[in-house]
Amino acid sequence: MLSLVIIVAFALTFDFINGFHDTANAVAGSVSTRVLTPRKAVLMAAVLNFVGASVSTRVAATIGKGIVDPKLINAEVLIGALAAAITWNLLTWYYGLPSSSSHALIGGIVGSVAAKNGFAALNVHGLVKKIVLPLFISPIIGFAVGFVLMIILIWIVRKVSPRQVTKSFSRMQIFSAAFIAFSNGSNDAQKSMGIITLALLSAGYLKDFSVPFWVIAACATAMAVGTSLGGWRIIKTMGSRIMRLEPIYGFASDTASSLVIVGASFLGAPVSTTHVVSSAIMGVGSTKRLTAVRWGVALNIVSAWVMTAPISAMLGAVFYLLASFIISS
Repeated sequence: MLSLVIIVAFALTFDFINGFHDTANAVAGSVSTRVLTPRKAVLMAAVLNFVGASVSTRVAATIGKGIVDPKLINAEVLIGALAAAITWNLLTWYYGLPSSSSHALIGGIVGSVAAKNGFAALNVHGLVKKIVLPLFISPIIGFAVGFVLMIILIWIVRKVSPRQVTKSFSRMQIFSAAFIAFSNGSNDAQKSMGIITLALLSAGYLKDFSVPFWVIAACATAMAVGTSLGGWRIIKTMGSRIMRLEPIYGFASDTASSLVIVGASFLGAPVSTTHVVSSAIMGVGSTKRLTAVRWGVALNIVSAWVMTAPISAMLGAVFYLLASFIISS
């Protein structure tokens, strides 16, 4: 029972950190274009993160059943995975790097499971098809959708005065920011739902993998509270250091990101909202001119993406061994 309480506490902590770590995804564009004040943007993101987290559990099912057979999971594995993801998220938050909470959690699960059962225990087909491919393909799609959508918008407003374009898209960006906050909640919060449900199933409290309502409410609340505190270090990177956003560009990047993330949530695919948003901003910026994107900053972000999964896997293995030692002592 104590182990289950620890897992739930760790999972909600991960959701809380995910909330303030990934707040930038929803508010960076609208804050950097000064369409919304930081306080209003974060409050809106918190509310819509909660709503988005309450609408579906398809991603939770993928996390809970797509990586490893639930029968091979114990408390130490889940504690190790969550501790790894939390540690990496805090490190990247401290240094202002918009790394992927999804990659951190999945890397932690893989490392922790491998330390207990070996790599043969992993569901390689499910891991690659349902998790790895969506995680790596979604940023490419985000870039492409952002680029194409921006080209379409430029063509639509080609005869409109720049002042009117800015005025119109300043209003529209409020709705696109709300859309991306909703989409973030629909994907990110479900990852912890999957972990907690898996823990309940492994402990015998559930007969099959179905997410209880209290788990949905708790994870949605934890993420919303974390979002309400904001992640200002990452907002600076996402909202201004990649490229300087004007309202029409902010609207395009927010909308492109939201479409990709909501589509992934509908398919039950856990994607990195940070990666999708970052790549959409790059895609939108590339339509202006290639030099509009600060590719040096973008390269640093990509480096953090590449490092996240393997480092989290190593941390997962270490924390699993540590948890096993403490629990067995």
